[in-house]
Amino acid sequence: MDSRIPYDDYPVVFLPAYENPPAWIPPHECSRRRVYHPDYNNELTQFLPRIVTLKKPPGAQLGSNIRGGKASELGIFISKVIPDSDAHRAGLQEGDQVLSVNDVDFQDIEHRKAVEILKTACEISMCVRFFPYNYHGQKDRTVH
Repeated sequence: MDSRIPYDDYPVVFLPAYENPPAWIPPHECSRRRVYHPDYNNELTQFLPRIVTLKKPPGAQLGSNIRGGKASELGIFISKVIPDSDAHRAGLQEGDQVLSVNDVDFQDIEHRKAVEILKTACEISMCVRFFPYNYHGQKDRTVH
């Protein structure tokens, strides 16, 4: 008697698209070239969560767009920042993941609800982190 599980009963797993690693630069080959190369930058503080505070009059625009939400399973991300806007001056950038807004968790929120919170709030305290890897993967499966 065969005790193996039929193939159709296995769960479906979606893997992220493969990304090619940066070109290899040997350590002995001009170490200065390697240290200052953007693909070999070991400065990771840019990925730490940070608080962005914005104030806007009722009905005013923040100067940024978001994408994603619960349906995409990857969170809410800043998808556009208008130059010289309040959002730009506060330090928001494309690829920032919005972790929370005014103590509301944005990591598992519907897009519609996130937009509503951002549009209606006059004072916004936003916890974000720069997370371009999930942002680029998320662009392909965004559901609004």
